[in-house]
Amino acid sequence: MSLPYDRAMPVGQALRRLSRPSLRVQRIIAALVILSQGGIAVTGAIVRVTASGLGCPTWPQCFPGSFIPVARSEVPRIHQAVEFGNRMVTFAVVLTAALAVLAVIRAHRRREVLVYAWLMPASTVLQAVIGGVTVRTGLLWWTVAIHLLTSMLMVWLAVLLFVKVGQPDNDGAGVAGDQVAKPLRTLTALSGLTLAAVLVAGTLVTAAGPHAGDTSPNRTVPRLRIEITTLVHAHTSLLIAYLALLVGLGFGLLAVRAPRPVLVRLGVLLVAVFGQAAVGTVQFFTGVPAALVAIHVAGAAICTAATAALWASMRERTQPQPVQS
Repeated sequence: MSLPYDRAMPVGQALRRLSRPSLRVQRIIAALVILSQGGIAVTGAIVRVTASGLGCPTWPQCFPGSFIPVARSEVPRIHQAVEFGNRMVTFAVVLTAALAVLAVIRAHRRREVLVYAWLMPASTVLQAVIGGVTVRTGLLWWTVAIHLLTSMLMVWLAVLLFVKVGQPDNDGAGVAGDQVAKPLRTLTALSGLTLAAVLVAGTLVTAAGPHAGDTSPNRTVPRLRIEITTLVHAHTSLLIAYLALLVGLGFGLLAVRAPRPVLVRLGVLLVAVFGQAAVGTVQFFTGVPAALVAIHVAGAAICTAATAALWASMRERTQPQPVQS
């Protein structure tokens, strides 16, 4: 079996080349980052709808003097298990973020990829701090909202990392070109901003809804004192605006015969948005059942990821064409 270096190559240099993660390994790690970032948002929703938000009433310890659950009569064991389980998922987030940084450093990727990779552990630290504030403030509604919105931002950045990892470095000579006209890219950016507004409105609906995250008789979780029907109407109106922008974008992309990958990603996004709208409608007319809340949060992560993927597909980094002599 031949080694991937010639006789003149120093042994140390050859070993460094052998230890570089392949592009396939880098993309797998980046995909795991997306799954872990979206997954912790879903487990956080499960904590909320099972009223386990204060299953571990302190942070970073679960109970004073203990990082793991302990028998306490005032805190049901099931609530401790759910909240502690969510905290354990954080280790998966930290691990995948660390692996992403290590992989792109070992592979000597371009600076842009390094920046997106480092954003993963940095944002994870930020999310941990927000989680600690949420627990210490007794699940104050706006801290919970920020916690979820930060998760959605992390999903967006993780998708961009995945896309950037798959693009060639070209030793700094890569060619980045627009795949669609600038007005369509602007419309896509506007749809992303509208999605952000939809997510904010959704967190407000939850803040005024029946799932406070804790139902202990000796604690009162602060809630948003706005009529929930009003918030639902605002959330629905923004969702309709978001969907209208996507439909208009679709007609524009078809008119200019956009590349197939762009159209496919838009199609996936439209399916996800329609599915999310269906779940939200069922939620409203069935009294917001707990299971559907978790599904709705998963749908929000999917819509966020799909929108980020659509945005990223509109600008592609390609290998430069060889100069013809």
